[in-house]
Amino acid sequence: MAQFGGNPFFSCRNCQNPLALRDDLISKKFLTKSGTGYMFSHAMNIIVGQKEDKQLITGVFSIADIFCGNCGEVLGWKYVRAYEISQKFKEGKFIIERAKIAKEY
Repeated sequence: MAQFGGNPFFSCRNCQNPLALRDDLISKKFLTKSGTGYMFSHAMNIIVGQKEDKQLITGVFSIADIFCGNCGEVLGWKYVRAYEISQKFKEGKFIIERAKIAKEY
């Protein structure tokens, strides 16, 4: 995992743009189109797309795709709104597909 200001971080696999700090990693147990996804409390150097309501495995959410701010690669999504009370903890969090981020060193 690389260092960013002295802190380990995750970067875009395409262009090495820093995306999230290791300290902001909440979970490594999310399912995405490409397999495993990581949940982060914060993300940086990204662009947030249009929000849309979508049925996911754990319920209906309002989500927005997130893109690398440097190369434009689709990275995952941001939870904008959870419609089920038990899923409210996901609001404002980011899911980044493991296949889209650089390997940890």
